[in-house]
Amino acid sequence: MTQIAATTTEATKPFEPRVVAFVCNWCTYAGADLAGTSRMQYAPNVRIVKLPCTGRIDPLFVVKAFEGGADAVLVSGCHPGDCHYTSGNYHARRRWTIFRKLLDLTGIDPRRLHFSWVSAAEGAKFAHLINDVTAKVRALGPFEPHNPARRRPWR
Repeated sequence: MTQIAATTTEATKPFEPRVVAFVCNWCTYAGADLAGTSRMQYAPNVRIVKLPCTGRIDPLFVVKAFEGGADAVLVSGCHPGDCHYTSGNYHARRRWTIFRKLLDLTGIDPRRLHFSWVSAAEGAKFAHLINDVTAKVRALGPFEPHNPARRRPWR
């Protein structure tokens, strides 16, 4: 009986998207930290993966995030011209422009992949960005891969 009640309760819960954010250590992560220490309110739906630079993010990371159950992916780093590693964000911008075009081949809706530049001093922008991405993905609904066996529970 309790299993039936738990299943019914789970089925009536509103959809809450799962977002994976690949962020730059030097700017966006510091902006996220500023948002947290300033006690700004933003959706708790994001899991942050901190990397040295957005220029080092392999497109396969994005595909694996979707395969692992993410409903959306956010890639965010330093503003162009402000990269700690001089030109990493320029490489990332070129890479993601091309990668976005390839998403259709994988069956992933390009509206589920978001890009942004957030500096260390932009905690409010980070909070707004997370709320905005969460709202857009909530409107899209859950990501349903072609092979439902791939979708694993969020850990």
